Amino acid sequence: QVQLVESGGGSVQAGETLRLSCVVAGSTYSCMGWFRQAPGTARESVAGVASDGSTSAADSVKGRFTISRDNAKHTLDLRMDSLKPEDTAMYYCAADFRDDWYGPCLSRTEAEFAYWGQGTQVTVSS
Repeated sequence: QVQLVESGGGSVQAGETLRLSCVVAGSTYSCMGWFRQAPGTARESVAGVASDGSTSAADSVKGRFTISRDNAKHTLDLRMDSLKPEDTAMYYCAADFRDDWYGPCLSRTEAEFAYWGQGTQVTVSS
């Protein structure tokens, strides 16, 4: 069974750092990314990483968040620096076996990821 499990969330003060990790047990993926959803808002893309290691990030987190993948360890990570209260959300990792032939990985929408984790909560206080 394909299973994605996020960890690393928690409650921190503004300006601090958190590192999220997603273990993708039993499989390797071509396209992976992080999404987040705050209460009362739509789920939004945070960052993505393609099979060749190229990355993208939303304008709201660019320069603060860094996405990376370790295929040997079957993990997807998100380092979040200089956290702001507006970063408070449930964070989800997502993965898909389909590469760019299906669609550009770094601009892929929520509906174009087949597998999702259960989410990990990040709360940032001012």
